[in-house]
Amino acid sequence: MDLSNIKMVVSDMDGTLLNSRHEVSDRFFSLFRALQEKDILFVAASGRQYGSMAAKLDAIKDDIIIIAENGAYVKRRNEVLLTTPMDMKDVDTILKITKDTKGAHAAICTQDRAYVNGSSKDFINLLKEYYSNFDVIQDRGSISGEVLKIAIYHFESSEQYVYPAVRHLDGSLKIKVSGPNWVDVSHNHAHKGFALGKVMHAYNLSADQVMVFGDYNNDLEMMQLSDYSFAMANAHSNILKAAKYRTSSNDNHGVERILEKLLTAKIG
Repeated sequence: MDLSNIKMVVSDMDGTLLNSRHEVSDRFFSLFRALQEKDILFVAASGRQYGSMAAKLDAIKDDIIIIAENGAYVKRRNEVLLTTPMDMKDVDTILKITKDTKGAHAAICTQDRAYVNGSSKDFINLLKEYYSNFDVIQDRGSISGEVLKIAIYHFESSEQYVYPAVRHLDGSLKIKVSGPNWVDVSHNHAHKGFALGKVMHAYNLSADQVMVFGDYNNDLEMMQLSDYSFAMANAHSNILKAAKYRTSSNDNHGVERILEKLLTAKIG
């Protein structure tokens, strides 16, 4: 594995760069500065809201590219590089399905904030980890801005209870089981692979110059763009099959261990 040609590192957040306590390690921040000295770009790619990602990476947020909302929103510093909104007819279709699916809770995501209907206090409390800005509303008419994604949560299993209710729309929309409890619905082009492809094109980078880390199904498309795709030890079986390489878990510094190897390759 020759890492000497790598010019960009791309990492998912939850289950990948973040440990199970949703923390970024001090070890990573030190490694990031070392990567920066080698002119290696870093891209954070997540289903999370931009504000939530920026808060987790506050110390370096102005030095990185952020792919938020599963690729529907891309930003570097104060420049928005890409937005891919949903059609409001599709938004209404998904909200009706969510309402009819027992135990499902929807967060309607726009560029700056998310909106929920407030039917579950437990869901609202949970949202505080993933969404730094959200409002509780009574109807869709209260939403301001283009809808980039609808994130649907189920306290037991998104794959078992939510995905079957929306999978018939896959193809016309992008439907992703993005975590054990989440299904994300967005425009068919709004995925991490589409967003990363645009970023790679902008920086004239090829597959052998990009390293990607991921753990869940919403990482599949972006992993296919890299010759150096790494599945976390805690990854979904689909990611373990798709990735070209593996690393240790998010609680065992899986990303950091590979970045250390990358820096060694650059020094050599």
